[in-house]
Amino acid sequence: MIGWIINIIMSGIAGWLAGKIMGSNFGVIVNIILGIVGGAAFNAIFGVILNFGGILGGLVSGVIGACALIAVGRAIKKG
Repeated sequence: MIGWIINIIMSGIAGWLAGKIMGSNFGVIVNIILGIVGGAAFNAIFGVILNFGGILGGLVSGVIGACALIAVGRAIKKG
């Protein structure tokens, strides 16, 4: 139970960091949500292969996943 809570918190921080890295203009709340969703998606897809784990693994997977989702969001927004 605590592991999931820590992962959500770290993914939220990762979303904030990804927003800073990518220069996102979606807003802080959306960046945090993208970090949570992107971190979960990236960890589910690549976590087993790359053996991400722990707090640092959650942060790294969250930043990578959120950056990917921000890039997709930009592409959709440009239409």
